[in-house]
Amino acid sequence: MTQLKNETAIITGASSGIGMAIAHHLAKQGANVVLAARRSERLNELSDEIENKYGTKAKVVETDVTNKEDVENLVKESFDTFGSVDIFVNNAGVMLLSFLKNDHVDEWEQMVDVNIKGVLYGIHAALPKMLEQGSGHMINVSSVAGHEVFPSSTVYSATKYAVKALSMGMEKELASTNVRVTNISPGAVDTELTEHITDGEVLEMFKDSSMTPLNAEDIASAVTYAVTQPKNVNVNEIIVRPVNQA
Repeated sequence: MTQLKNETAIITGASSGIGMAIAHHLAKQGANVVLAARRSERLNELSDEIENKYGTKAKVVETDVTNKEDVENLVKESFDTFGSVDIFVNNAGVMLLSFLKNDHVDEWEQMVDVNIKGVLYGIHAALPKMLEQGSGHMINVSSVAGHEVFPSSTVYSATKYAVKALSMGMEKELASTNVRVTNISPGAVDTELTEHITDGEVLEMFKDSSMTPLNAEDIASAVTYAVTQPKNVNVNEIIVRPVNQA
């Protein structure tokens, strides 16, 4: 399958979970992939694996999405290496669930920095190249928590509602261009995200959950579906959740 042959896909948060799975899926479709995250050692391992497995090119750019200059450099290096920026996946994110009364204000700020400002920096860096090319596809990874709020998700949901709003605004602003926009909203997925929760009450609340979560491959499949549609088709919104998630 080479539907994305000669296209360049940049994936943030590519060192694990959903980002890593997306990198595999897009490389399998023939895309050259640019792997962005802070953990360069894991990215280098992924790069070697992708090039050996699919025969496509993979480039590693160590990136902190909360640093505007890092994200600008990510897009510049991608363009300088491959000559285009065809797909940009704003995937990097953190899910530090907590109850407001427990006042995890540092974690609130971290989610705003990564989940909102990180996405804005991706748009800032990649969109001008896409408009200059006259084509491109922005993928923003929101969440089911960007459609509804549950106890302990208040701040996390606020950041993911913001991502959804950014996607909706981009769709309208870019409707007269050939730049496509897709908002992906995963439900519960088995990734590292839950390992970073520090609020003991939240951990206790989820301890006895019997729900079978999605895996990262399920979300990567949704992204692949969106980016491999005919160029006149714009898949604006995909919500993917486990069958037993209310």
